[in-house]
Amino acid sequence: MSYLSGFRNYHSTETLAGVLPTGQNSPQRCAFGLYAEQISGSAFTAPQGHNLRSWMYRIRPSVAHREEGKLVTFDNWVSQSDDHHTQIAFDPLRWNPLAATKGHWVESVRTLTVAGSAGAQIGMSASIATLHEPNDQPQQPVLQNHDAEMLVMPISASITLRTEYGVLEIGVGSLGVIPRSAFVEFSTENTTQIYLLENYGSPFELPSRGAIGANGLANERDFEYPTASYLEQQTATWVIEKREGRFREFTLQHSPFDVLGWHGNHAPYRYDLRRFNTLGSISYDHPDPSIFTVLTSPSQTAGVANIDVVVFGDRWLVAENTFRPPWYHRNVMAEFMGLIYGAYDAKPNGFLPGGASLHNAGSPHGPDYEAFSNASVSELSPHKLSGTLAFMFETSAPQRITHFAENADERQKEYVDCWKGIQPANFDRSETKQSNNKSGQA
Repeated sequence: MSYLSGFRNYHSTETLAGVLPTGQNSPQRCAFGLYAEQISGSAFTAPQGHNLRSWMYRIRPSVAHREEGKLVTFDNWVSQSDDHHTQIAFDPLRWNPLAATKGHWVESVRTLTVAGSAGAQIGMSASIATLHEPNDQPQQPVLQNHDAEMLVMPISASITLRTEYGVLEIGVGSLGVIPRSAFVEFSTENTTQIYLLENYGSPFELPSRGAIGANGLANERDFEYPTASYLEQQTATWVIEKREGRFREFTLQHSPFDVLGWHGNHAPYRYDLRRFNTLGSISYDHPDPSIFTVLTSPSQTAGVANIDVVVFGDRWLVAENTFRPPWYHRNVMAEFMGLIYGAYDAKPNGFLPGGASLHNAGSPHGPDYEAFSNASVSELSPHKLSGTLAFMFETSAPQRITHFAENADERQKEYVDCWKGIQPANFDRSETKQSNNKSGQA
């Protein structure tokens, strides 16, 4: 497949020459009898650079992609952090990879944590879902999620996302982002679990590099957008619509993937996390983990993110006289972590690919005692971490856990024991007292 490159570039793509009008967006008659439709990803009056919209030229406008439907429930896909749906997470938590579920991928979604709510349009939810190969699950629904921009990462096999804008192939080690309200169909050739993040707040953007300068971190040119692709089939299409955490299903007698061309800066995209240009210390200590931010969803408070998407991949460790794993800390942000493959240096045991952990705002956390002990005495020669890919969803709002997450068989109920082996600092109090006395006499 061919792709268009450049984060939030203004892209133009058409399946037939002449589909896109010249010099205007909405001519009296569009080429080939198509319909012009604008899809906005921001308020009309959003400042330049934050104003997101695309013009679509399609066989039917979206108003024709509606039918009367019925409400359906998917109890484990949770979209609000209230006492009915979630509970407070006081302690650090961790889960083994969830067992694969049967059925289509929407009903397989298991939400682990929620911050804010879809209705309030702030916060997020972090979930894990199962996507089956066609022989195991012949029909997958088309989803239209009005609640959130969705970020997905497959764990063990590539997935394909068909959208109104075109098709994205998302490999293991890559992420895909689907705009709010876009029609999307998931498929895979091999059964896989996927991490699913719903972003209820502002659309993701690249973090400001500040003193870093013009280059580094996630480079704009590495983000790829689909080229226009459409289906003419008149077969039945099963659609599930999500709004404020509730679901409705209906059947169309045609495909909603009927766009022959589009132009704009509002569209799905993919990014290979292994292209992230990791920056770090080349003297001593190491910077805050914010240096690993790939994407950020700003909040209304300057300098505070609604969500930061952070990646920990292959990198060199070279800092001198430095404890190299992440230090012990308490943070005002809440941290949901997952592991795509390999091992995470601060938790070499028990944190598995496809698993997850939560360290909420203010909860102390850091390396387990084994990692601390090894890092405290290891030779500080240049060392490369390789074959690893972990990520973090960091939120300004505290993350509550769902009842499923609390009661799941995969929850590691003894997770906090990984710090029980920590020994008190080994110093001689008598020597300290003698030293203080001598200082007083002087």
